[in-house]
Amino acid sequence: MKKYFMIGLGIVLALSLTIILYGAWLNDRGEFQIAKRMSERSMELQGTKASVRMIRPRFRLQTVNFFSKDMTDAVALSEGRIIECVAPKGSLVKKGDTIFIIKNEELPLKIKQAESNILSARAEKHSRENQYKRFLLLKDKDAISAQQFDDAEAAYHAAVGQLEVAEAQLGNLRIQEERQKVIAPLDGKVLMLYRQQGAYVQGGMSLALVGDFRKLYFSTALNDTLAQHITVGQEVEMIFSNKDFKKVYDANFAAGNLGDRQTFIASIAEITPPLSQPAVMRNVIWQADNGAGLLEPQTYGDVILQARQAYEALTVPLAAMIDSSNNSLYVVKSDNTLEKRDVKTGSNDGTYIEVLEGLSAGDVVVTSGAEGLKSGMRVTVSVQGGDGK
Repeated sequence: MKKYFMIGLGIVLALSLTIILYGAWLNDRGEFQIAKRMSERSMELQGTKASVRMIRPRFRLQTVNFFSKDMTDAVALSEGRIIECVAPKGSLVKKGDTIFIIKNEELPLKIKQAESNILSARAEKHSRENQYKRFLLLKDKDAISAQQFDDAEAAYHAAVGQLEVAEAQLGNLRIQEERQKVIAPLDGKVLMLYRQQGAYVQGGMSLALVGDFRKLYFSTALNDTLAQHITVGQEVEMIFSNKDFKKVYDANFAAGNLGDRQTFIASIAEITPPLSQPAVMRNVIWQADNGAGLLEPQTYGDVILQARQAYEALTVPLAAMIDSSNNSLYVVKSDNTLEKRDVKTGSNDGTYIEVLEGLSAGDVVVTSGAEGLKSGMRVTVSVQGGDGK
């Protein structure tokens, strides 16, 4: 009996061990199958091919500070009281036109006194000249002494000098009289009047602001990569996010302007240092056409500059870039695995970005679902577009 019990117990233990080993084998095989399936799993993504296309670069400026090269003050050149404003605010003026007339009440009296002094000096000169001529004849006849002749000659030259001084004083007063007109320093519009009729002013005081806003200027700093695609005279279109063109100087709008539908064109006036000289950063001076009269010398926020002239470049969509500096993306290799790749990029047009180094035409890049991706992952990419050259 005991013998059969031991045999049965052995059989049970053998069966239990067999079941345990079989279960372990099944578990290991299951994990292997899961791992195999995971490794063979292919993530579905969207992508596109790097392609050569025409690109019109654009870049956004947080602020644009316009200034005018043709804006300056009209200055009083003499003291006095303003008796007339000839060119009110908003008036169009030419260089040399009168804006204000100033009156110095003491000046007419000074002019009359100077004119009287000239008459006296002329009479004195005439008398001394006649005496000098008579003494000259008497000297030839030895009728007077040398001392008498020298005194007469000296008195004559002194009278000539006094007349010249009197005439110079009158000339200076005439200049002051002419300077009682405050004139426009350039062609433009009277933008502001700092003083009104009746005010007393000193010489050198600014009385009015005159400016011509048909051409405005602003500057930007560009890195050399972008600057190499531009030249002096090249044009861009300016796109303003805020088209409520408020006035600071209250300058008039030009006829024919299109308001918030107006297109503004700016051209490159100067690049420093010149492109022929090596530099990392360059300062670009732009000249904006403000013939519509909508803009003024002030600060405008959030402005986009879009090149009017396109050029050919290897590009990928901006959506393919996975970092804020636009220097990394995921490339799909020939075995359908991912490779995170660093590239060198240039300008962009808001949709596509220029790739200078790191990619070739035809390379497939991921354009969606980049979050969580890693190099080596197997993917299935639905290639979108790929239209380029």
